[in-house]
Amino acid sequence: MLWYREFGVTELIFITAFAVLYILYFIRIIRIATRLKSSYSHVFIKLFFRTLYFALFIVALLGPSFGGSKKEVKSVGKDIMICVDLSKSMDAFDIQPTRLEKVKYEMKKLVAAFNSDRIGVIIFSSEAFMQCPLTYDQNALNLFIETMNSGLVPGSGTDFGPPLRLALKKLEENDTAPNEQAKSKVIILISDGEDFGEDTDDVVNEIEKRDIKLFTLGVGTEKGGNIYAGNTLKTNRNGLIVVTKLNPKELVNLADKTGGQYFEINDSKNDVTRLINTIGKIEGELRDARFIDVTANKYFYFLAFAALLFLLDVLINVPTVKI
Repeated sequence: MLWYREFGVTELIFITAFAVLYILYFIRIIRIATRLKSSYSHVFIKLFFRTLYFALFIVALLGPSFGGSKKEVKSVGKDIMICVDLSKSMDAFDIQPTRLEKVKYEMKKLVAAFNSDRIGVIIFSSEAFMQCPLTYDQNALNLFIETMNSGLVPGSGTDFGPPLRLALKKLEENDTAPNEQAKSKVIILISDGEDFGEDTDDVVNEIEKRDIKLFTLGVGTEKGGNIYAGNTLKTNRNGLIVVTKLNPKELVNLADKTGGQYFEINDSKNDVTRLINTIGKIEGELRDARFIDVTANKYFYFLAFAALLFLLDVLINVPTVKI
């Protein structure tokens, strides 16, 4: 038998109070019976009943749990790989405070929303690197997200091919079952949309063949923004101030090819909540199913029996002193 709570100070106070009060009552009855020169044996009948239902009340308070029933526990979840563009254009501040800082803030919301799913993070520019493998550990994910900056990856351009290929590889490596459904796997590509790669179409075709959904999140404005280089604005070779603009066309095409959807963060809207809701509708994969022994708190049996004895004590009048 298991107990909901351990025997403690509260129960000890109740028992002490009951014992002290009943001893005082018992002494009083003996004195009265002695003066009247009568029997007081019936007081033990009351003592037995009251001790019994008081003990049952204490047991009910402790919450006894027992039973041998079985319960099936299922573990269902998705694998979500997030690819984050860390090229210099993500430092533009047309989205306050910068595109990248806004992305980091929204990624933490994604992590919180899918706390029962495995999430991994890939960072990229012209090359891709695994920032955090697929994990359930939200603290680790948030730590990796917080440390992201455009200086973590080499290269100044943006290539969608390497991060998508790496995401596909890691999703396939982490299959927990031989027949795991590809529909429970998701790739999120976050960028300002400036793709200078050449093999993006090939890897997108592979993603489409495996029936994996690719969702894209564009960050920036069509008007564009500047980038700081130290304390001054970044300029090109001709000395002109660099203006980087959101280019949603490539991101829209990538999402359409894989049956995914394009979302956007700009100066007037934020689609992250819609992105979360859309991914949330995707059915997760059954990762594990097992039966466990379960017990139930059966305090009400003891409480009901104690209440019945209490009612009998009230209704049945037994003289404690026989005259």
